[in-house]
Amino acid sequence: MKFDTPATPNPIDRLRVVGKPHDRVEGRLKTTGAATYAYEHHSVPSDPAYGYVVGAAIPKGRIKSIDIARAKAAQGVIAVISHENAGPLAKGEFYTQRFLAGPEVDHYHQVAALVVAETFEQARSAASLVRIDYLKSDGSFDLEAQKRTAPVAKQGPYGGPTETAVGDFAGAFAASAVKLDETYTTPDQAHAMMEPHATMAIWEGDKLTCWTSIQQMNWGTRDLAKTLGIPKENVRLISPYIGGGFGGKGTAQSDLVMAALGARAARRPVKLALQRPLMFNNLIHRPATIQRIQIGANLDGKIIAIGHESLSGNLRGGRTEPTTLSTRALYAGANRMTRVRLAVLDLAEGNAMRAPGEAPGMMALEIAMDEMAEKLEMDPVRLRILNDTQVDPEKPERPFSSRRFVECLETGAGQFGWSNRNATPGKVRDGRWFVGMGMAAAIRGAPISKSGARVRLDSGGVVTVETDMTDIGTGSYTIVAQTAAEMMGVSIDKVVAKLGDSTFPETPGSGGQQGAPSVTAGVYAACAKLREAVAQKLGFNSVDLVFADGEVRSGNRAVPLGAAAQSGDIIVEDFMEYGDLAKRFAQQTFGAHFAEVAVDSFTGEIRVRRMLAVCAAGRILNPKTARSQVIGGMTMGIGAALMEEMVVDTRFGFFVNHDLAGYEVPVHADVPHLDVIFIDELDPTMSPLQAKGLGELGLTGVAAAVANAIYNATGVRVREYPVTLDKFLAALPDVT
Repeated sequence: MKFDTPATPNPIDRLRVVGKPHDRVEGRLKTTGAATYAYEHHSVPSDPAYGYVVGAAIPKGRIKSIDIARAKAAQGVIAVISHENAGPLAKGEFYTQRFLAGPEVDHYHQVAALVVAETFEQARSAASLVRIDYLKSDGSFDLEAQKRTAPVAKQGPYGGPTETAVGDFAGAFAASAVKLDETYTTPDQAHAMMEPHATMAIWEGDKLTCWTSIQQMNWGTRDLAKTLGIPKENVRLISPYIGGGFGGKGTAQSDLVMAALGARAARRPVKLALQRPLMFNNLIHRPATIQRIQIGANLDGKIIAIGHESLSGNLRGGRTEPTTLSTRALYAGANRMTRVRLAVLDLAEGNAMRAPGEAPGMMALEIAMDEMAEKLEMDPVRLRILNDTQVDPEKPERPFSSRRFVECLETGAGQFGWSNRNATPGKVRDGRWFVGMGMAAAIRGAPISKSGARVRLDSGGVVTVETDMTDIGTGSYTIVAQTAAEMMGVSIDKVVAKLGDSTFPETPGSGGQQGAPSVTAGVYAACAKLREAVAQKLGFNSVDLVFADGEVRSGNRAVPLGAAAQSGDIIVEDFMEYGDLAKRFAQQTFGAHFAEVAVDSFTGEIRVRRMLAVCAAGRILNPKTARSQVIGGMTMGIGAALMEEMVVDTRFGFFVNHDLAGYEVPVHADVPHLDVIFIDELDPTMSPLQAKGLGELGLTGVAAAVANAIYNATGVRVREYPVTLDKFLAALPDVT
């Protein structure tokens, strides 16, 4: 099916199942421990061996020699794999990192060896017996040191152009009545998902099957096959349940590659889970940024010049963090400039993490807008409303497909009690606490991609859906089932959703905030084809056919849906592909975040007291799972604002706090009740469901809202994330 004109009325519009707050269809399995994650398969295949990774002990250099004799002789050891016996390994198409060091070492904790043994304990013990002699060389680990020398990044396939210019930015900025020119920094951040990267691999001849934890099956099979030098069709990945990803499990990483190598060497199934202290320096992360933002406005608050320059670092060949994406689309302004530069750093690869580009970019932009409002003596909400635009600021001939941004701002301000905010910082007290309010805009792109599904109808009226879409805790199972139930006129308990198998029809998977709109459109297409097949089987005219309450109806005739499959299951497959609507319209999601914080006047302790998110993201397919996505993003934003930072030791070239004890993330005590409001919106340019993704919108802007609230509470402006005590304690107002 091809979607190349805006949506017209269709069966989804009945909203008997879609749009309802259904519980997760797999929720009971997860809460009772019955959902089987990658490392937990115990019977299929049986009798696995276990792998344990040895990470490189230097950040840059060469392996001079590797002595595995004692490890191979240890009890239970089956194989030891290193660059000396692994065979040739290529790179995948998305990540630039090499999954196995040797002889060159590219970064600290890059895999140097894998020990495979009968038990996990034997593999771990033998790994300590591997002796590696290194020749260390100088590396680059300090982003700040390359602030003036790093070049503009090369154009890549993701993240948009690395340089943009509209109008005369320099001239307009110089002539502006009110100017802001400030620098903001965001740190390296870890995905720190609950489930570690884990894989169980088995070879059957030249066919490889891996039970793994991965977000995008199509990229995973492609990149694993390319890395190993085997045909893609020889790889099968199975990933029905994933314990969190946040972009960190996008495609093949070291667990998947090394488990496959271990299984090939051991000639039996191998289980491998990366140990948590290794993950922070071995896997991808969100890279640190240094961002300069310049805004020029007239005295009435109208922005006439806006510029955003950003620097991030990566391994050689890696991509930049596209922090300027939001600035290019969020506010009006005739004169514009963005520039993204990239330094070479010998740290673990920087790559996709929830809302890549927009999340750190908005951490800077939305503090800048708060500062600009103060310079203009204007309310921050009013400033944003004043600079709204209904067309792409870079291409005025291209309208937004839907943009309820102002409604998000006004609704949020009203619901949060924004009018009670004291605009003068440091003036509101609650006992020993300074109290303040802050807000920020939210924006995230709304991509959608070709997606397929296979549907089966049996004689009992049960509809089974198969798609390689994954569920990383987002609710994919549920919205897939809801879509099929709505299309086929059955209750949700009559739908079986099967996900996370690369042999199923292809989707873009979970990533880039495109999973939900893409997979549901694919299910829609397949179900539309099934409806036609059912009509033909039952002898109905498909034009006036109604599927409802488990029946197929036309005029006075009604037949149970399952009757169409009495002589055998009906199986169809289709996909949704797209025309040029995404080029004709700017497709984005929008929102507004509001926060109230309290800061202890004696100790500087920060407590987030309440938060509100207002989101406009097309049709909300399931308000319950959608709300969970947004409050998850808000929680992540609290972490980005107040605590999350991978600290680089620039002397020795590694992230020091490489475990969950040292890398702090929000816990229940840090997070207040979070409110979410969804604006009633449809976007007919997206798909027949008129829905957009929102899993990443809930994060963008949150950290800035918290930082702005801290400023309003204390009068101390911090432009270096996270906002920790050492950055503002000495500047707190005197306690009286």
